[in-house]
Amino acid sequence: MAKSQSRRCCFCVLALVCCAVIICIFAIFSTKQRCAFTHAAVSADSSMCSDIGRDMLLEGGSAVDAAIAALLCTGLVNPQSMGLGGGAIFTIMDKTGKVKIISSRETVPKGVGADLLKKCPKTFTFATGSHWIGVPGELRGYEKAHQLYGKLPWAKLFEPSIKLAREGFPMPTYLIHFLKKDIIQSLIKSTELCELFYESKTDLRLRDTLKFPQLAKTMETISKEGADAFYSGQIAQDLIQDVQERNGTLSLDDLRDFQVRVSDAWSVQLGDYKMHFPPPPAGGAILSFILKLMHGFGLSPVSNQGEQKTLNLHLFLEAVKFANGQKRNLKDPYFHSRINYIKDEKFIDGIRALITRDTHNASYYNITPSVDRFGTTHVSVLAADGSAVSVTSTINHMFGAAVFSPKTGIILNNELADFCGRADSVAPGEQPPSSMAPTILQSQERTVVIGGSGGSFITTAMAQSIMNHLWFGMNLNESIAAKIVYVDSKNKVQFEHGYDSSLIAAMREMKHDVKNADIYTFFNVVNGISKEGQCISAVSDARKYGGSAGY
Repeated sequence: MAKSQSRRCCFCVLALVCCAVIICIFAIFSTKQRCAFTHAAVSADSSMCSDIGRDMLLEGGSAVDAAIAALLCTGLVNPQSMGLGGGAIFTIMDKTGKVKIISSRETVPKGVGADLLKKCPKTFTFATGSHWIGVPGELRGYEKAHQLYGKLPWAKLFEPSIKLAREGFPMPTYLIHFLKKDIIQSLIKSTELCELFYESKTDLRLRDTLKFPQLAKTMETISKEGADAFYSGQIAQDLIQDVQERNGTLSLDDLRDFQVRVSDAWSVQLGDYKMHFPPPPAGGAILSFILKLMHGFGLSPVSNQGEQKTLNLHLFLEAVKFANGQKRNLKDPYFHSRINYIKDEKFIDGIRALITRDTHNASYYNITPSVDRFGTTHVSVLAADGSAVSVTSTINHMFGAAVFSPKTGIILNNELADFCGRADSVAPGEQPPSSMAPTILQSQERTVVIGGSGGSFITTAMAQSIMNHLWFGMNLNESIAAKIVYVDSKNKVQFEHGYDSSLIAAMREMKHDVKNADIYTFFNVVNGISKEGQCISAVSDARKYGGSAGY
């Protein structure tokens, strides 16, 4: 009897030990699932570019080094979105928590035509042609960020992308998606861009391998000689010659005189979080306006259930309509009056009081319809020392102005089209308004580094991702993957394919002007990093087949 009891006791002890081991293994596995990384991370548009950024961190590079290297790569993988012919806005937080903005957004050339805005498209379409080209600021932005925050040699940041451009890499899935579409083929088949991606102008079969041999030479020169090679050297002369042969107004003086803007970040309080973002004409002011309005409604995981979830969606749509009404005031403060009021608590409280369960006509929201936009790319980086970079870069529309410089391998932006519907005139040196909103949020427990691409859709997608993560209790991946809703410039509401049909029906019943989304609507892509304690989550939006990296 004693022997049997002893056996049962041993069995129970063994069972308890096994259970404890299983629980520990499950806990460890769960932690790894939640905490993708514990030191640092990079979220770019592709796994390859995120890997390149991560490798820079592992080699002792700064968050800025990683961001620049990832951007150079992204200009190859997604050449339709960004490149050396565009501009960028950096939001940079150093390890002490101080946040600076480096803006190298394109500017209006000195020789801009007086009738430029008369050429604005009247519908949602591509704005092509050399008259839309702004002065490219991309490299001056890299240069200034590297001067202030870089650790690795300048040339080191270019090495991986030079190799990719020269040796080639498989045609990216996301790029294939667009290059197969008739509207894109029509856009570029009559330009020098055609033979970069297709077998020839008469044979529109896609190339298996993507190479940029001339761009590789350009990048190699810049890596050795610095950004001056682009702005005043032989590259500058070749670029300007190519642009002017295509009837462009860009000049050598424009390149030589381009100035990067360095400033403090704009900051607002969102409950426990301090939100840092670039000042106008970037779109962070519009994003913060939406989030401040929504924060006042006391959102939480509990408040996003049942009928309250329907009401929350209605409140968000109304908030975005009021934000659309402010977009026309988003102008370059070097040339126009500032819109500091958009951060003012009393102004925001006053607008919130106007948001009811009713919908209204456009004049209620002070909306001036404009043409919606799409394009852009974003990179988020969080380094092991706590420093971070949120940077958005663009050549504006798909393939920018569709103007290619054969001598340099550079695709030129069409950034001046961003004035369309937002301005009555333009001035040399002026930055166009933008939806770009590279953002860093901080609380005592968490740091979030986030940004988006997709032109006019940036603020919508970012606002929903941030609300999902900070207020509705979703993890970062769920927050970014969630289907979004978009309110266009004419106040029409469009839902991403797969959105909850019962909510769509409810918005129709509440008299929102719901329209079916067209194929080009949802270019929204959000790349973000969230750190809580030692746990880092990093997400590159699956909509662009992205992948993050870290360690």
